[in-house]
Amino acid sequence: MIGVGNIGRGLVYQISTTPGMECVAIADIHLECAAAWSARLGREYDIVETQVGMLAAIEGGSLPVCGDGNLVAQCEMVDVLVDSTSSITSGSLFALHAIAHHKHVVMMNSEADLIFGPYLLKQAEREGVVYTSADGDQHTVLKRLINEIELWGFKPVLAGNMKGYLDRYSNPTDIVPEAEKRFMDPKMCASYTDGTKLCIEMALIGNSIGGRTLVPGMLGPRVKDIYDVFQYFDFHTLWDGNNPLVDYVQGAYPSGGVFVVGFNDHPHQKETLGWYPCRLGPGPYYVFHRPYHLGHIEGMACIAEAYLDGWPVLQPTCGFMTNVYAYAKKDLHQGDVLDGIGGYSAYGLIENCADNQSHPGLPICLAEDVILRRDIRKDEKILLEDIAYELSDPRFETFWLACQS
Repeated sequence: MIGVGNIGRGLVYQISTTPGMECVAIADIHLECAAAWSARLGREYDIVETQVGMLAAIEGGSLPVCGDGNLVAQCEMVDVLVDSTSSITSGSLFALHAIAHHKHVVMMNSEADLIFGPYLLKQAEREGVVYTSADGDQHTVLKRLINEIELWGFKPVLAGNMKGYLDRYSNPTDIVPEAEKRFMDPKMCASYTDGTKLCIEMALIGNSIGGRTLVPGMLGPRVKDIYDVFQYFDFHTLWDGNNPLVDYVQGAYPSGGVFVVGFNDHPHQKETLGWYPCRLGPGPYYVFHRPYHLGHIEGMACIAEAYLDGWPVLQPTCGFMTNVYAYAKKDLHQGDVLDGIGGYSAYGLIENCADNQSHPGLPICLAEDVILRRDIRKDEKILLEDIAYELSDPRFETFWLACQS
């Protein structure tokens, strides 16, 4: 396990309760936090700095704790690497090192998964290992629901998220009270509130199922009940019969879950679903929903499936169908340095990559520590040509490789 923040701590705990699994090594740049969590779980641990020390700790029955994720990624005793860091660049490097050392990789780092996923997947396929998004987040919960309705004979029409609250201009200062309630980093909390995280999740599912969005940022109607989607989406007109849509609703009961609209026009199915007590819709479009996603609590299945079955729950198998692009949260000025996801500078909106060919936008996952070349108005899209960056920057190099994968 690399990254022992809020989600990573939960994953380490969950592994300890799962038969057949053991967390054999953890890494975090905040070494004291990783050590404290190991102690809280009742694990004997050793602080290590080398591969020799790591192997000695494991063989001696202790949990090696280190500050360098590469030690974990390269450790011969590790079967599956889980990246739960919040670093886009480091997360991708850890994944690459693990793949090169013939380990399966489970990404709980959705930002790195989105922007570098196609390249990481290509490398994993070359090495004969599994690269997959992690269970428990909306995009993977959606993928499992889609798999289920496809098995039942329904074509996915819309993959949907259920959002409770949205403020595009949320920032790490304003969000502090909410972040403290949830034991979250304020910047990360702001990325949930401003909708960037939502868009990243929906781009991940879009790139897995060949999905597309109707408008930048999706429509996101406010509804009272999940079944109100039929009032706001005219699927006969909007769906092309092939590529699923990705979108979300705000305020729907029950909150916190996901939903999929599926299509089946067989008369027998319509007749059957018409008298079943479940409320799915008028047909031939039906809505299936899961009222929750549980993060680390349901994160073990994909780890087991990767190792035991060689099966990924979700991959960017369609490449970049969609991406999430940066928009200004406030008036920005030439020379300003962007501060990334959940910061003060920009929020992200999902868009179809086909609409970003002539003047491509700046992916929000690359919108950190780059300098603006011109003034940008509030809510204006930031383009790649609007920033100064080096082609040799590892982030941009890996992104171009992902685009070609």
